[in-house]
Amino acid sequence: MTIKTIILAAGQGTRMRSTKHKVLHQIANKALLEHVYETGRSLDDNALFIIYGHGGETVKQTLSHLDATWIEQKQQLGTGHAVQQAIDHVEDADTVLILYGDVPLLKRETLQTLLKNVGATSLALLTVKLDDPTGYGRIVRDKEHSVIKIVEQKDANEAELLINEGNTGILACKGKQLKQWLARLGNDNAQNEYYLTDIIEMAVDDGLTIETTQATSQDEVLGVNNRSQLAHLERVYQTEQAQMLMERGVTLRDPARLDVRGTFSELGQDIDVDINVIFEGVNRIASNVKIGPNCTIKNATIAEGVEILANSVVEDATIGSGSRIGPFARLRPQSELADHVHIGNFVEIKKSTVASGSKINHLSYIGDSEIGSKVNVGAGTITCNYDGVNKFKTIIEDGAFIGSDTQLVAPVTVGKNATIGAGSTITRDAPAEQLTLSRVKQISVPGWQRPTKTEK
Repeated sequence: MTIKTIILAAGQGTRMRSTKHKVLHQIANKALLEHVYETGRSLDDNALFIIYGHGGETVKQTLSHLDATWIEQKQQLGTGHAVQQAIDHVEDADTVLILYGDVPLLKRETLQTLLKNVGATSLALLTVKLDDPTGYGRIVRDKEHSVIKIVEQKDANEAELLINEGNTGILACKGKQLKQWLARLGNDNAQNEYYLTDIIEMAVDDGLTIETTQATSQDEVLGVNNRSQLAHLERVYQTEQAQMLMERGVTLRDPARLDVRGTFSELGQDIDVDINVIFEGVNRIASNVKIGPNCTIKNATIAEGVEILANSVVEDATIGSGSRIGPFARLRPQSELADHVHIGNFVEIKKSTVASGSKINHLSYIGDSEIGSKVNVGAGTITCNYDGVNKFKTIIEDGAFIGSDTQLVAPVTVGKNATIGAGSTITRDAPAEQLTLSRVKQISVPGWQRPTKTEK
């Protein structure tokens, strides 16, 4: 079965009160439209077409990486008119699926069930049962419970307004029939628009059966029209992510205080995650990892037995097994830590490798560096790797001891088992097995007195 999916994304979204197009607003750091696209893309043998509105070039530019055909709807004359813009790309034998760019939480499994109901004599329609159907088109059925039409709320009579089965707008049918129905659409309604929903009554008149599929929940098919709905669906999405993690064996101290804004390429067993942790990008986390509160983990590879303490940030970094990070530590991109490394409070590592057993525990900055094994870096140490134009490398070989408050002015090498005296500024290579220090001679001035204020 060849599927042609048409995603309607032309609406400006005035109720969002934003200069940004509605479908570019985000859930879990991903545009609403991209969520919809990825669900459509997950279906086999599927070509996607995105209908964007006049002035919506920003949408196309922002999401140009999507593998879809972009088609402009120059005038917004309704959903039926929007679908007409893509009809030249549809073959008679195609199954056409209609989705909406502001409905981000639709499930692949729901669409698969929907598509099974498409045939030469049937149209598949996704509906939802609602406690409050206000704003939804109503599904009108006959005495045999067969769908006969959809009535938009503004056109519904009193009896129809009492119906609690709502239209999601999501449907699928054969291309040949869709072409015929679109050609017959009119705009004689309260909005003077070409409603796609009118094809339901046409299908019934043509003798087709309307096969309905129920969404799992209202949230699955809820469109985003304002900031409140956006926030609501963000929490729904995060609840789903938390449930997924727990099902895979992750302990969450409070599932309601977690944000997953990406994916996991690996999740080991007995991972423990405290409150207010944010996962971004693609993370790989082995077994027995413990992550403290208020941490951000982005595109990280974390080996077994790592402990990340509170308020730490790990971005595009690799952490070896048994290592301990934080609290208040920051691992920036291209940081690679071997096994049993300690990175302590208020330590920042950038584009550096740290070999096994080394410790950088307090108030230090290590950038563009190669640090050997069993190195101890004292508090307040910084690598001066940038001269305002170029960056240079610092090399600290195995077993070196760097005293507190040391500045290592790159390019510089500290030899194996060398010791750097506290308070030194090292501008030349420090030899192995020796003490190197640079200090101004300490003097005391006898008879010196502090200045005092003159009384007025």
